[in-house]
Amino acid sequence: MGVESKKSAPIGVFDSGVGGLTVVREIVRQLSNENIVYFGDTARVPYGSKSRQTIIRFSEQIIRFLKTKEVKAIVIACNTASALALDAVRDEYDIPILGVVVPGARAAVEATVNKKVGVVGTDATVQSGVYTKTIREMDPAVEVIEKACPLFVPLVEEGFKEHVVTREIIEYYLESMRATDIDAMILGCTHYPLLRSKIRAYLGDRIQIVNPAYETAMDLRALLKEQAMENDGTEGRKSHYEFFVSDAAEKFRKFANTVMPFDVPETNVVNIEGY
Repeated sequence: MGVESKKSAPIGVFDSGVGGLTVVREIVRQLSNENIVYFGDTARVPYGSKSRQTIIRFSEQIIRFLKTKEVKAIVIACNTASALALDAVRDEYDIPILGVVVPGARAAVEATVNKKVGVVGTDATVQSGVYTKTIREMDPAVEVIEKACPLFVPLVEEGFKEHVVTREIIEYYLESMRATDIDAMILGCTHYPLLRSKIRAYLGDRIQIVNPAYETAMDLRALLKEQAMENDGTEGRKSHYEFFVSDAAEKFRKFANTVMPFDVPETNVVNIEGY
């Protein structure tokens, strides 16, 4: 790839389903000239309950698919896959690969004043302890409290965001977190920013909420700049977004339209097992 074609090459973003759209939304906002190819593994969601070996295999298949789209960098917009597969795939492919854990952890370390940070995520992310480990590497003095909130994902995906049951589930999971003296909390699952205002209303202003999707977009911008790969928009073409899934394309597209700031184009189904 020449320098110019590298600049106009798309960013690959993948997730176990629709949650990664919160990361795409931030990339669209912060890096408006970039082209994006998104893959949501809707046939094999959720990742949160699968083993590390399985997550690595899924991630490798998706990366091989994204490479056929000649992407210049890949964002693993899934906390579970970032936690369990990032190191393995980073060593395997000659392409910059970012996860969402490190940017989120760093933002929380910078945000906390009293060195007490909360993390909410899926079972797999919490059990992996990846946030605690990453935060402690950055600042050993920070105490981390992690909490699995598995029901948040289906609530978001089934469109229950505004339902009273969602407020009750937030209270059920976060009551113990609110009772601690944490002053920063990481939304350690890409679905959770879609519940951010509800979580914020329950926790109050004392606790700063960290959205790793935003932090990841900022890290991506720095990486593209550093490697002279950012799309400066000089070609004058409108940014191009493509969406692929492994199943249920129409359901995905409808949901994506509630998250993205534009009409999501046709979504195509890919036989991901073939990669």
